[in-house]
Amino acid sequence: MCLICRNRDKMQKMKNLGSIGSSGRLSAEECEDEDVSKLAISAYQAKEEEIERKKMEVKERVELQLGRAEEETRRLAHIWEELEVLDDPMRKEVAMIRKKIDLANKDLKQLGQNYQKKEKEYKEALETFNEKNKEKTHLVATLAELLTESERLRMKKLEELCKTVESVSLKQ
Repeated sequence: MCLICRNRDKMQKMKNLGSIGSSGRLSAEECEDEDVSKLAISAYQAKEEEIERKKMEVKERVELQLGRAEEETRRLAHIWEELEVLDDPMRKEVAMIRKKIDLANKDLKQLGQNYQKKEKEYKEALETFNEKNKEKTHLVATLAELLTESERLRMKKLEELCKTVESVSLKQ
């Protein structure tokens, strides 16, 4: 059953909630829907954990590459000092290495920006999720209050009808 169909069925069940038996217990379908909701929440939490794990992996890779880049920079600085002592025949090789360093730094900068963007998106998604969850909780509480009030009013009306029936039967 698709998510839209389940939601439609849930809404229908909410409308029919007044028809719950006098024992006050939920039907098997409603319990199943509750289990589906729990599974959905569980799946979302698993995805959140997966996102967090991947975020940490990216962060570790970026840090590893930054460490490598720093080590490369030190080694290249040492090589540069040695080349300064030598004559100019190595100038082309040094220029190529410098270009490679610049490219590596550019790649690292892009990776860092990408990481920050993904982290920001993650935080925004989490905040949106939390807001929607609060909204849902509030709506469920409001629904429960409405259902309780509706049941109370129906019971009051039923008692009045019973009194009316009794008074009519006593008069006869």
